[in-house]
Amino acid sequence: MKLARRIIFSLIFLSILFLCFLFSEEKEDKSLLLQIGERDYREEVLEIFPGQVYSQREGKSVSFLKMIKDMKNSRFVYVGETHNSLPMHDIQFKIIQALFEQDNSLSIGLEMLPLSTQEPLNKWSLGTLTQDEFIIEIEWYINWNYNFGFYEKIFEFAKENKIPLYALNVSRDIIKKIRMKGWDGLSDDEKKLVPQPDLTDEEHRILIRTIFESTEIPHQMKGRSLEMAFEGLYRAQSAWDEVMAFNAVRAVKEKKMIVLAGSGHLLYNLGINRRAYKRSRVPFKTVISLAVPKEKESIEVSRSLADYVWGIPEEGRPAFPSVGLSFKKFKGLDNLVVERKPIDGVAKGANFEKGDVVLSVDGKAFQDLNQLRVYLAKLTWDDETKFGLLRDGREIEVLLKFKMPEKKQDKEKEN
Repeated sequence: MKLARRIIFSLIFLSILFLCFLFSEEKEDKSLLLQIGERDYREEVLEIFPGQVYSQREGKSVSFLKMIKDMKNSRFVYVGETHNSLPMHDIQFKIIQALFEQDNSLSIGLEMLPLSTQEPLNKWSLGTLTQDEFIIEIEWYINWNYNFGFYEKIFEFAKENKIPLYALNVSRDIIKKIRMKGWDGLSDDEKKLVPQPDLTDEEHRILIRTIFESTEIPHQMKGRSLEMAFEGLYRAQSAWDEVMAFNAVRAVKEKKMIVLAGSGHLLYNLGINRRAYKRSRVPFKTVISLAVPKEKESIEVSRSLADYVWGIPEEGRPAFPSVGLSFKKFKGLDNLVVERKPIDGVAKGANFEKGDVVLSVDGKAFQDLNQLRVYLAKLTWDDETKFGLLRDGREIEVLLKFKMPEKKQDKEKEN
């Protein structure tokens, strides 16, 4: 039982650290002001205002066109994201457009998808799939947890201009195995997919530990369990960075590649970017977007954080809601089953329990996981959907409302 709890908490931390790079609502994000990365700039800070792009080299804001011109000779351009931030994806799209106009010998590398999806990616770039066909064939909502709408403009632009798209990731099961057992715990075939990750970079370890320690640590994870959890998570993060760097270098060939990945994989040029440079020795640039909280005019960050930092206003809520429900298939059972009690998204706090059998959603029966997630992804803020569930031998109905969860400080004001 204790082991199971440790695994559950480790999975929670994994989602916090790697599925997105978010700011703490209650305390300063120390990961933005570390004295690591480029030695010439690590002891200086930049003040970031919304709507401005800041150059590490110049130490001040610069024009968008100046940034794009500076990227001309870079073989890799890394553009970070918080996965559920549409403004950050709009920035990625704007950079892709500008670099394509500068030189149409361009490709796009994607953290979101594993190598097994390369064939449908090729079909998409060649224009042989509709968007609905592509989402189903690539199993978008199985391989990724975020609404396709966040990335739609990027994929449509790639299709219109026949820009090659490359999957950079591997199966989550492989990363999970590395987290639990280390790289030596992989099979020989799995080791061919994931190069042995370097775990010795002290500055990268400082970065990931700072992000890890900035989260609220459950009591059950204190002491020895906490250290074990961090080491496992650090192995997983390093493996993710290593395999994406390996696949990016292998795919780039003669074309410039724009790599789209969570900002946590790129900060201080210590993640995918550092590992790809060690393999290829080709020039690169990194762009990180940061949201400035509404209650602040600006935020301070280390000048060594990235080659370019783009300030944006904080969003009131994401453009597309996250459902927060995960499902499993069991052999011999046609229906999907709720994998765990929801811990985030609009389902957090709703009447769902681990092991609930999904009989219907809005009167429709779903046996295919991807089809159900495609259906749920079409729902937007203020929509409602009705689940028919089987729990402990009895049928119940749960009405799921697509509302923003209350923030902790809002609840405290009410009290």
